[in-house]
Amino acid sequence: MTDPLSPAPPASGPPPTERLYWTQPQARTFTATVTAVNGQLVALDRTLFYPEGGGQSCDAGTLEWEGGSAKVSEVQKTDDTVWHTLEGHPPTVGSEVTGALDWARRHRHSQRHTAEHLLAQAFWRVNTAFGVRSVGMRGPECTLDLAGQPGESHVLAAQALLSEMLREGLSLETLMVPADALAAYPLRRPPQVSGQVRVVLFRGPGGAIWEASACGGTHLPTGVQAAPVVVLKTERVRNDLTRVTFMAGEEAQERLSGVYAQAQALARGFSVGIERLPERVAQLQNELDDAERRLTTTHRELASQALKQATWHRVAGGEAALVQPADTLPDLPQLEHNELVPYLLELAARRPECVVVVLAPDGGCGVASSLPQHSARTLLNGWLAQSGGRGGGRPELARGATERPSDFMNAVQAWLDALPCSQ
Repeated sequence: MTDPLSPAPPASGPPPTERLYWTQPQARTFTATVTAVNGQLVALDRTLFYPEGGGQSCDAGTLEWEGGSAKVSEVQKTDDTVWHTLEGHPPTVGSEVTGALDWARRHRHSQRHTAEHLLAQAFWRVNTAFGVRSVGMRGPECTLDLAGQPGESHVLAAQALLSEMLREGLSLETLMVPADALAAYPLRRPPQVSGQVRVVLFRGPGGAIWEASACGGTHLPTGVQAAPVVVLKTERVRNDLTRVTFMAGEEAQERLSGVYAQAQALARGFSVGIERLPERVAQLQNELDDAERRLTTTHRELASQALKQATWHRVAGGEAALVQPADTLPDLPQLEHNELVPYLLELAARRPECVVVVLAPDGGCGVASSLPQHSARTLLNGWLAQSGGRGGGRPELARGATERPSDFMNAVQAWLDALPCSQ
């Protein structure tokens, strides 16, 4: 996708650009002649700079010429012309330039693209239903969108198959093939272009084709240079499409090394070996779950106690109360008072023929009502309008938070005092 801040390449004009990134994929520098200039866009008669496309980001680097130089920040292709976006004053038409790739960037992109081919082939060999629908390689975490709904067992099988082939050795071969001769190659996907088609092959040690695709991207000479290829996760993006997220090469090594270092530090903190870390984490999770269950039980018991100690007012059809945990349970820390709000409302909602208003010191508040003539939502919104804050809910149960708890309390108390039949 072209940077929206970059000028759009002209629709037509310059002659086709010779694609050195196809014929000299391991070259890092080249010389060329400027064939057109349009603002910051420069077209050359030949280039090593790969233009964005096919899910792969473009190359970057520099152009130098007599009396000047500039960074190449964006590369796009229009028809058969490759346009280079420069940062700085461009050279003039006819100038001889020397281009230099940001080789580390190119190598990363080639690792991702090589891994995409090989991992897609591995999934296809596990089950031909797992066809690629789209790819994304514009960041360290790359994606394959696959049909056929692959599951965890298929991911493991594909990774195992790919690891085996990387150990045996896979080598790259690229060919320009007429469209009517493509049937001779076991392509995973039908080509998206016509005429002369660039075919990318990865062959095993005996020369047999292991992977074949029509592709214009950049790749590595051998498959093992993309290793390791690691699947990070899978997720269903549509009913018929599963996204496989993976990393490859140096970026995968850096990620795995970082994760291992973090796991080592965590294991040391738990005083266990790294191999026992999952067991220790599971044990702590069980302990945490038990503690949360006990805390929930305690909170419900405290909420029940607070409701019993509340001052109740008789109203037509039932009774009403303002429950402030800080008043009914003064020995508890303020944090616990705040935590009791949902439990108080849970119990109050089960109580028949009543309206219960709850207010915590931090402004957490709510209303539970089993009296049809008193909507919890309407009451809460009215008091919040007088005390600042937000809330919402249903006629039987509403929750919110007030900015001025004392004003909220006064508004509720005024409502209680005005009730008919109050005591």
